[in-house]
Amino acid sequence: MSDIKQKEQLVKHLKAGEAFVPLEDFIEKIPFEKLGDRPYNLPYSFYEIFYHIVFAQKDILEFSISGDYRTSKWPDDYWPKEPAPNSAEAWEKLKKDYFDDRSILESFLLDPKNDLNLVVRNSKNHTLLREVMLVIEHTAYHSGQLVMILRLLGLYK
Repeated sequence: MSDIKQKEQLVKHLKAGEAFVPLEDFIEKIPFEKLGDRPYNLPYSFYEIFYHIVFAQKDILEFSISGDYRTSKWPDDYWPKEPAPNSAEAWEKLKKDYFDDRSILESFLLDPKNDLNLVVRNSKNHTLLREVMLVIEHTAYHSGQLVMILRLLGLYK
């Protein structure tokens, strides 16, 4: 299989739809007022999990391509301080950040100059393939949690 075919398949999985529901198919189903709800005493709200997805994706993206990468503190930096966003504007920005960063990652991945098997910029042993797979796997895992929260809130079938 050619490198471009492999990259195209990875992009397909990055956007979901192969093994998990794409975020764009359900992100708008939750009203702003419900973002901080933790149904049935779950430890995280919809907002908290989505924030975590966005932060981790950005961290992996910057780890892979940025000349100014700084290691984030686990777990403190990866989770929001509050269960809900401060404002509707903050929520809209978070959603925009997710899709913008995913688009940057997609473009970087599809760039013919970037080899899947070469080590990324801020690593001694992690390849682009490993980093993209990490984003896919992490997003898939937490997307299932988001869908479950929507179902528990009665907002998704």
